[in-house]
Amino acid sequence: MKKIFFALFSAATIVTSCFNGSYAQSPDGIVAVVGREIILKSDVDEQELMFKMQYPEAKRDPQVRKRLVENMIDQKILLTKAKIDSVSVDEKAIDEMATAKYNTLRAGFPSVGDMELRFSRPLNRLKQDIREDIRNQQMVESIRRKRFRDVTVTNEEVMDFYARQKDLLQPVPEEVSVSQLIKYPDFSLSARNEALEKINAVQAKLKAGADFASLAREYSDDPGSNSLGGDLGFVQKGELVSSFEAAAYALKPGQVSDVVESRFGYHLIQLLEKEGTSIHVRHILAIFDRSRTDESKTVELLRSLRADVLAGKTTFAAIAEKYSDDPVSSKMGGAIKAASGSQFIELSSLRPELQKIIGQIHTIGGISQPEKIVPAKSEPFFALFQLNAREAAHRMTPERDYTRIEELATDSKRQEMFKAWIDSLKKEVMVQVMSDI
Repeated sequence: MKKIFFALFSAATIVTSCFNGSYAQSPDGIVAVVGREIILKSDVDEQELMFKMQYPEAKRDPQVRKRLVENMIDQKILLTKAKIDSVSVDEKAIDEMATAKYNTLRAGFPSVGDMELRFSRPLNRLKQDIREDIRNQQMVESIRRKRFRDVTVTNEEVMDFYARQKDLLQPVPEEVSVSQLIKYPDFSLSARNEALEKINAVQAKLKAGADFASLAREYSDDPGSNSLGGDLGFVQKGELVSSFEAAAYALKPGQVSDVVESRFGYHLIQLLEKEGTSIHVRHILAIFDRSRTDESKTVELLRSLRADVLAGKTTFAAIAEKYSDDPVSSKMGGAIKAASGSQFIELSSLRPELQKIIGQIHTIGGISQPEKIVPAKSEPFFALFQLNAREAAHRMTPERDYTRIEELATDSKRQEMFKAWIDSLKKEVMVQVMSDI
């Protein structure tokens, strides 16, 4: 299992970590030379530190440092191959990932100065290193995907893999298939009227010739975009709440919508650009007063919908599609999907409050009572949950888990092919280990 663990790790190892030895103030040493790439001792030190922070159990493995060096060498070989083959990457996506990574890194320091001191680099150089690191990583992943994306296994290979590995395969944990209907509390009539009065006044100024961006800076209640003149940047179809999205996509560049209502408040929307399924928009928002909600009305609606489903008058999928405020699951009839796309989700991976709710539904097709959910970083909402199916924890068998075993067998085959490919590349790329660490 350790071999599989490190093989998987190698795919995600950062090629030239932004935490590299160049930042160290003490003299550094070269551990290995791979083509024109080098691996410094401080590279290995930082990779080992981060790896053990992420996987505490690795502290007990005396071979972890050796395996890290082997993985780093493999990654350098792939980077060299990618450069030889002139592998192209999405530079815009790299810029976005680099910005996100920098922001995450920055959040760990009280000031920019502290961060520069820790890495012994000025800010502009640190950002440059982060971007180069991500670019190299994307090049490596691109060449790996292209070479191994079409790997398949036969039924005989699946059964052979199972015969060899069945005693090592992890048990399948308890899983559930769940659908949801999310509803944010309705706002009081007075709160809605105040917001409508405000947006109508802004609309009148706009029709009188006022500048949209200037009005957004002065009147919009959206704290994330008002200072930018209401600019939301480019957004993909499916990322916006349905009423806002429908109005925005119906516009032509330069056009401004009529007043549009969403669960946040009333909007005026201007379409700036359209590229394929992406649009560049800005808006002015008159927000509903969040302290004035009618929770009892929302609970009453959900109880009524629940009763209709249980009485056979409609289906959960139909009410989720019509009433749910979650733009993603509502389009799938309320179905909650795992990251892999599977309809089954490990029960233990759900939030504790959701585990408790699902645990209290004892029949397939059963629906919870309306539950109030209070997320840590967003506004409260009410929800109904339906249990579609439940799979008890069990050991893997081909009869019950063939698809899972097939995926594991395919991954194992990819790893074997990857190792063989790396061994062949070592004949093309000079690899010299300078020190035994």
